[in-house]
Amino acid sequence: MSASTLSAYGRDLERYLESCARMGVDTPENITPATVTGHLAELRECGRSAATMARSLSSVRRLHEHLRLTGSCPTDPTIGLTPQRVARREPEPLSVEEARRLIDAVRGEDPLTMRDRAILEILYAAGLRVSELTSLRETDLLLDHTLIRIHGRGARERVVPLGASAIEAAHRYARFGRPSLARSAVDAPFFVNAQGRALSRMGVWKIIRGAADTAGIARPVSPQTLRHTFAAHLLQGGFDLRDVQHLLGHADISTTSIYTRADDARLQALHRAYHPRA
Repeated sequence: MSASTLSAYGRDLERYLESCARMGVDTPENITPATVTGHLAELRECGRSAATMARSLSSVRRLHEHLRLTGSCPTDPTIGLTPQRVARREPEPLSVEEARRLIDAVRGEDPLTMRDRAILEILYAAGLRVSELTSLRETDLLLDHTLIRIHGRGARERVVPLGASAIEAAHRYARFGRPSLARSAVDAPFFVNAQGRALSRMGVWKIIRGAADTAGIARPVSPQTLRHTFAAHLLQGGFDLRDVQHLLGHADISTTSIYTRADDARLQALHRAYHPRA
């Protein structure tokens, strides 16, 4: 699992143990189903989302499964508990015009601007997750072959084509921007911050939000928005769903099919607007 996933599970279990302590439960044998449901009720009262609560229950399940398998506690109080159903949010991709405005909002010859332009171009051109972008190495950009190598989830690796605009932006950053930012950093990722260290997920988010503000795009725009946009625009252009699944690095095509539902909504809106009996 990724470092961010492990960190999230760790926070879940810390909250769970704190909740147990507040309820006077200090040993695994004293934990009952009511203890677990009480913890979930506390999360709900604190305003935690359904997705957070579902993940928290998953973390707690794993803890008790571990205790049972290692013989530390013979009972599992999570058996029979079901998480609240989490509705999958439909993606809200940018239009082609909005994507163009977002990228064109970043122009300049200084190293940071060249870096930011390359980030936007690559996210839109290849549909990377933000963790995949921040972990890119210079050797992963096979620019002479118009390709990029991506190290995805579960140690899965995929190779995705890059368009001319993304290649040009990456070349400019690699040649004129990155050397002055990375300086003497040893084994630094391809994208670095002003101090020459690895660019964080929040750093990428701020770059995109700043470009969206400059472009006059009022709604929230994130790295995931550009990933959605990449997939939606390919499907709108006639790309096969299985090929989009490969490019996104999805293990299950049902995950990719969410983009077809977003396109169906667009077609329904067009039908209502133009069909005489709609």
